[in-house]
Amino acid sequence: MSIAGTLALAATLAASWTLPRTAEVKERGPRTYRFTNLYTATGPAGEVVQRHQLTAEYTRGLPGGEVAWRDVVARVAQGPTDPLPAGERREFMEGLRYPRGSGRLFEPDFFRGFPPAAVHERNLVWDVAMLEAFGERQFPHLRLNQPYQVARDQDLALPGIGSFQNRDVRLVWVGRSRRNGVDCAVIDYTAFFNPLRIDAGGVRIAGLSHYWGQIWVSTSTRMVEYATIREVVYGELKLPGQEAAQPMHVFRESVLEPAPR
Repeated sequence: MSIAGTLALAATLAASWTLPRTAEVKERGPRTYRFTNLYTATGPAGEVVQRHQLTAEYTRGLPGGEVAWRDVVARVAQGPTDPLPAGERREFMEGLRYPRGSGRLFEPDFFRGFPPAAVHERNLVWDVAMLEAFGERQFPHLRLNQPYQVARDQDLALPGIGSFQNRDVRLVWVGRSRRNGVDCAVIDYTAFFNPLRIDAGGVRIAGLSHYWGQIWVSTSTRMVEYATIREVVYGELKLPGQEAAQPMHVFRESVLEPAPR
């Protein structure tokens, strides 16, 4: 290979391991995602007590930069093997719309109309906003295999249900891959030892959350192509009518992916 060819190859390889320095998202009309969350509650020895699945459709790129939720369905099964039932639609979320990136998601009146105990349903909104913020807004800060701290000791008031603290959130751009036929940056994120308090619908929880996952982001459009969340929550749970709290352990698996066309 000639010197010129070698230099050209080196420049191509170097460019392939850098990210665009802007965080501009290039939306090309509405796009719908499927968001699936499975919460598995276990006893102290790991025995599965209950599985709670929540699925939803999330559409972004609507007129005015809005997003919308529809077809939110909850399914609950007891034990490790009982099949998940047909489920119940969460009508209070049907057609929920707001501007993408809205700063109102943590305002007291944002979830008006939601039942007090609809904690997982609120999480749908917060989690998608989190994945988009981690994946789509951080390109200018990320360098290959170098951790970037995006939040530390960040206190969040959860309207109507409690509070949460992001103790130390870190992102790492770990490489490139392909999802849905497009080139993507793969971003790991971790957030451990996050204090959590819930007081909603008579249910009280005091504990810790550890969460982590990966986000695949298109390098051409800056849009999330695929994302995962893994979370462990443990602490003490007090149900209505109980005099004493009991140990609680919940593991969550979540996937955000484009809905089938």
